[in-house]
Amino acid sequence: QVQLVESGGGLVQAGGSLRLSCAASGRTFSSFAMGWFRQAPGKEREFVAAISWSGGVSHYADSVKGRFTISRDNAKNTVYLQMNSLKPEDTAVYYCAAGASLAAMASYDYNYWGQGTQVTVSS
Repeated sequence: QVQLVESGGGLVQAGGSLRLSCAASGRTFSSFAMGWFRQAPGKEREFVAAISWSGGVSHYADSVKGRFTISRDNAKNTVYLQMNSLKPEDTAVYYCAAGASLAAMASYDYNYWGQGTQVTVSS
């Protein structure tokens, strides 16, 4: 089992920045690929970013490419999502997830999920 706890969400104005963190406990964090997903009200959960177990491979949704950066610190069992140039359409609950596949972009490739953290971007 892997337990994931997100933090760092909040209210920010458009153009601002936030850094989300996801702390993992349980099984060996460094053996898992990690992903960030988000879900806005009335919409399906969507892929945001993913990173391989080593940090050497990462993928981004087109909507966040160039604005968001995923990173991980295996010594701290933590994955991060740096979000810059935020837009109102980035408003959602953000979830981190752990899975076995290499930086997968599909939610079904992830076995463990956090409880989510709210990000609200005002215009």
